[in-house]
Amino acid sequence: MAHKKAGGSTRNGRDSESKRLGVKRYGGEIVKAGSIIVRQRGTRFHPGINVGCGRDHT
Repeated sequence: MAHKKAGGSTRNGRDSESKRLGVKRYGGEIVKAGSIIVRQRGTRFHPGINVGCGRDHT
């Protein structure tokens, strides 16, 4: 009989899914109503004239 124990499990090897944050439309670009300009966590960029701010600070 072979005397070899079963391999143990590792506790590492997990990473969260990327959130795809950042600027989506840059200066001078023409955008349509409802376009996402920036995805952010917290209000790093504040909305200007004729721009709204979503629930997730988009």
